[in-house]
Amino acid sequence: MRKLWLVFCIFGLPCGVLAQIDRASGTDWTKLSGLRPGQKIQVVDAMSKKHSGVFASVSETAIVYSAKAGEQSVPKQDVRSVKLVENRHRLRNTLLVGAAGAGVGAAIGAATHKGCTTQSFCFDVGGRGLPAGIGAVIGGLGGVAVGALLPSRDTIYSVAPH
Repeated sequence: MRKLWLVFCIFGLPCGVLAQIDRASGTDWTKLSGLRPGQKIQVVDAMSKKHSGVFASVSETAIVYSAKAGEQSVPKQDVRSVKLVENRHRLRNTLLVGAAGAGVGAAIGAATHKGCTTQSFCFDVGGRGLPAGIGAVIGGLGGVAVGALLPSRDTIYSVAPH
């Protein structure tokens, strides 16, 4: 029963993530006019190259952003997607990835535990729970570190691949 539950959880996660995706997100170029100059954006072009910078302006023919090399523009026909880069979900990302890391660490700790294998005297302190707890702490700390670094990216405009 435990294995069935674990398989359900592992394969259920992608379904939950897909349910969060807005299928109608940003297929209209005019949505880009809602961006304010100074917002951080990421533009993905037709060759899948990512261009990051600060939004400057948008016209019917191109999007303009400022990067380290100066002001750049990407023609509308070459834009695959435009994402708004924000850090507003940093705490949520930290908690979610930390919890996932703790779960994975606990599972690995419990799975690698080797109990007493001989008939002679054995002193197994903590049993399977101790390595699971240690794994949970290590995995949780690693997850928190990764989650804190993940910025949130909202897709403003996207074109379906041809």
